[in-house]
Amino acid sequence: MARIRRLEVRNFRSIQYLDWHPSAGINCLVGPGDGGKSTILDAIDLCLGARRSAPFGDTDFFQLDVTRPILISVTLGGLPDELKSLESHAEFLRGYDPATVRVEDEPRVHIETVLTLRLKVNSDLEPSWTLFSERAEQQGLERALAWKYRTALAPARIGSYANTNLSWTRGSVLNRLTDEQPNLGAELARAAREARTNFGNQAGAQLAATLQQVTQTANFLGVPVGASAQALLDAHSVSIGDGAIALHNAAGVPLRSLGTGSSRLLIAGLQRMAAGTATIALVDEVEYGLEPHRLTRLLDSLGAKDPALPLQVFMTSHSPVAVRELSGDQVYVVRAYAGQHDVLKVGVADDVQSTLRADPEAFLAKSVVVCEGASEVGLARGLDQFWVGQGMPSFFALGGAYVDVGGSNPDRCFTRGTALLRLGYRVLVFVDADKAPTPDVVAAYQALGGQTLTWRAGRALEDELFRSLGDGAIDALLEKAIEVVGRDLVDAHIASKSNGQRTLNAVELDRLLEGHSDATKELLGTASRIRGAGWFKSLSTYQEVALNIVGPNLATADAGFQAIAEQLRVWTHAA
Repeated sequence: MARIRRLEVRNFRSIQYLDWHPSAGINCLVGPGDGGKSTILDAIDLCLGARRSAPFGDTDFFQLDVTRPILISVTLGGLPDELKSLESHAEFLRGYDPATVRVEDEPRVHIETVLTLRLKVNSDLEPSWTLFSERAEQQGLERALAWKYRTALAPARIGSYANTNLSWTRGSVLNRLTDEQPNLGAELARAAREARTNFGNQAGAQLAATLQQVTQTANFLGVPVGASAQALLDAHSVSIGDGAIALHNAAGVPLRSLGTGSSRLLIAGLQRMAAGTATIALVDEVEYGLEPHRLTRLLDSLGAKDPALPLQVFMTSHSPVAVRELSGDQVYVVRAYAGQHDVLKVGVADDVQSTLRADPEAFLAKSVVVCEGASEVGLARGLDQFWVGQGMPSFFALGGAYVDVGGSNPDRCFTRGTALLRLGYRVLVFVDADKAPTPDVVAAYQALGGQTLTWRAGRALEDELFRSLGDGAIDALLEKAIEVVGRDLVDAHIASKSNGQRTLNAVELDRLLEGHSDATKELLGTASRIRGAGWFKSLSTYQEVALNIVGPNLATADAGFQAIAEQLRVWTHAA
């Protein structure tokens, strides 16, 4: 089964330079919009597609520079024996070493024999498709791949419009599924003739007066029309080719009338059935037109969970559902750096795979805040909503996302942040300061340019809130805690953490008499974060606390807390 081992793109649209060795199965491209994902699919389609010409314009050249030719090279492995024949392709056969992931210009034993097909477009905008090897180029040899092989290797493009794949047109999935091409030429010609005759019989009676006038005029002028002119369908208008044979349902309705999602599902299933002859598929915006459960079925049809790798699929996606359904070795992040594009495999290490499952939105973002737990996520989201109310753009609108590593161990935040940094994301780690992370883990994260936001020494989030905000805000926090967990539990926690010396009633009485003392604030911070029974321990609750209590009272908080909140605001709004 043919597989793309290497893709090289030069000076094509937004891509000045790309050199990528894709996997033999699913290759799901994610990354920022306008990052070159669809261009990669188009490059494969233009190079491998069974076409004798293709429309190119100046805008297809990188930065409109037509002095540098467009070069798209696809190196193919998994070739049938006839394509590896020395008699037919000797000077163009090359080698691919999977151990080193390198293409060598000379084939040799113990590595795979491959062929490279190259598309070149010069300033005259005329494309040419030829086989390529360095030694053939040095010898001035040039040869095209035979058309029958071009047709056999052409990828199937599963797009928004499925009409061509739901009829027996050239290169369609249905044609690939048909072992013997139907010899229906005579029947199609007969059907066209019958249509012309039947129409003429019906139209002749209705157009009799006009036809009589035409006949009289023609005879008067000596124009030969015979005994009578006829109203028949034009022979060219009813010429029926193979493309006229299309799939219909049991009621006779053409399947091209199916919705976009249903068409994609059907074609993906048929492509899987035709994998013996067409093993490469291209799908742009794989989620288009599909509900989450149908998107999952489509991915399964394309072989996402199949260890046998029935198809090599190149797809793009902006859907967290698609990212969550795939494994880390099926997801690739496309990065552009001044014209050079890299395609980075997400990978299956624990620190990445868990993020794929829990927070797939992070892989579709530009900037990521990695939070120690749901509390930090809720606080950051709530403050972001507060700042939006002040006229600032939201972090989400700027391409941001949050990752919750599940608490308990600050090292996990830095490990997760390091993995995301290596994939080109902008990362801020947001952690408590009550547990010290491992210095080496932090150093590895910072060496890649990661930034950190933490509370003051020895403090967790709850400590900061109760010890930094003014009395009015603390009153609101206590009121919210009573609303969420109940007065009895708040009272019990205060009593427990004060060794029975204080109660909620005492705290409220002291507040009326002299305000909340520093000792009381410290006690409330400790009582509010008892493991497994915290007063605000949920994302939604902390989001409400930040939006309705912390944000409006920032101006009266102490300077240290304000500085930390401002650091968060500046980082998220620089996304």
